[in-house]
Amino acid sequence: MNTDYLNYLFSLEGKVALVTGGRRGIGKMIADALVEAGCKVYVVSRSPEIYADRHSIASDLASMASLEELVGEVARRETQLHILVNNAGYFSAGTIDQACADDWNRVMDINVRAPFFLVQKLLPLLQRGACADDPARVVNIGSIGGVMGPSNRAYAYGASKAGIHQLTRNLAADLGRHHITVNAIMPGYFPSDMTDGFFAAEPGLKDMILSRIPRGRLGSADDIGGLTVALCGRSGAYITGTVTPLDGGALLN
Repeated sequence: MNTDYLNYLFSLEGKVALVTGGRRGIGKMIADALVEAGCKVYVVSRSPEIYADRHSIASDLASMASLEELVGEVARRETQLHILVNNAGYFSAGTIDQACADDWNRVMDINVRAPFFLVQKLLPLLQRGACADDPARVVNIGSIGGVMGPSNRAYAYGASKAGIHQLTRNLAADLGRHHITVNAIMPGYFPSDMTDGFFAAEPGLKDMILSRIPRGRLGSADDIGGLTVALCGRSGAYITGTVTPLDGGALLN
């Protein structure tokens, strides 16, 4: 096996990455993978954390003022940014008559508005971290909830994820000339606080979902981490504008 070739394709040694919502769930899985691949990783969450192998910045991405402070803090610490992972998300669900404007707005603010304005405001750093042969990378985390037909009553969440899928395509078309690729990963069911909550609230739901996934299991840290590293390494330099399902085949049923 030619390990030099594998390192050439997948190593992220020396790159700087920012992962929003990186304290737990899918965000932590991605941050862990980027650290293992050699990145200097900044994790963004609402509360500061102390890590041995990554850096923490506190920010509430529902607030534009807090988002601006985050961008300023990154710019104070780094002269360039190679990877931006827009993972932070907010979920809500309920019947039509239970929906309220404040909750709807928070979903849209965190899931759609924040990713766009982070790209906009971090663009100078991303451009400085980009070159023709090795573009800077933006990876947006969508969801199969943005394309599923049956309603799970997550009206705002589903609409927001459909929005981030389309935003990915729009940004990819515009930022390619700046040597920045933009792709989205569309996870299915992964271990997280959100899915744990679903399964606890409805006995038998987990078994029913697993029975409908051709791969027969939930997603793993290696699944999401591996795809992210592939998109961010030399292996992904010519990929842009994609929305890739990572669902074990769940959308086939």
